Amino acid sequence: MAKVRWNVIQKAENEIDIYLYDDIEGDSYDWWNGERIESETSSKYIKEILEKNPNATQINLYVNSYGGDVKEGLGIYSQLKRHTANKTAYVDGFACSIASVICMACNTIIMGMNSLLMVHHASMGMYGNAEELRKAANDVEVIDKSSCSSYLQKAGNKLTEETLKELLDNQTWLSAEDCLKYGLCDEIVGKENTVIETAKQQYQNFIKQQVEKNVPTPEVPKKFEEQKSNYEKLKQIFNKKEGI
Repeated sequence: MAKVRWNVIQKAENEIDIYLYDDIEGDSYDWWNGERIESETSSKYIKEILEKNPNATQINLYVNSYGGDVKEGLGIYSQLKRHTANKTAYVDGFACSIASVICMACNTIIMGMNSLLMVHHASMGMYGNAEELRKAANDVEVIDKSSCSSYLQKAGNKLTEETLKELLDNQTWLSAEDCLKYGLCDEIVGKENTVIETAKQQYQNFIKQQVEKNVPTPEVPKKFEEQKSNYEKLKQIFNKKEGI
């Protein structure tokens, strides 16, 4: 029995939600009984989902994944990229490694304030003689360039090859703000609230500085102290009429 990892919800006739909440991997086998275990994070599985929804005009992709198999991930990326529907990726937690590449296939990438992308060079395990190891190194460089092109295409002029290489070299974790700066996301959910909180903090800091500098607090002129607002005047008249 396959473990459910992709949760597909058809919200409307032409809209589907896809939740990528686990590692990206292909089919596997149960070595005890030889049965094939179908992966629900494989490119083949996504192909079946898209084929079942040929009229979809909106695909919402929700991501919280450490990444996984590059082969499967690039297959998913390509399928989403050429699909005619409008595609929106929501990074709900982590979008690491090949999971971050999959997000780049979407027209719009939306991140939560506390969500993260992690980017790094492609890697692989290998054993063999010197010639085989050299070939493996060359192969992984070719695979790496494929992933790089996905980031650069999404980022446009906000991210140069040199900067991307530095990020990949350092196996960089990118905050939502970092991704917005580099063009790897288009919107941050909750950013408006953060702006308000920042403004409040700046005001509080200003008041604190004024107090520390012994700047006197402005006083209301005495002639205005006894003046009442319209509300207070009406309330006073009402109270007199009611005998309060």
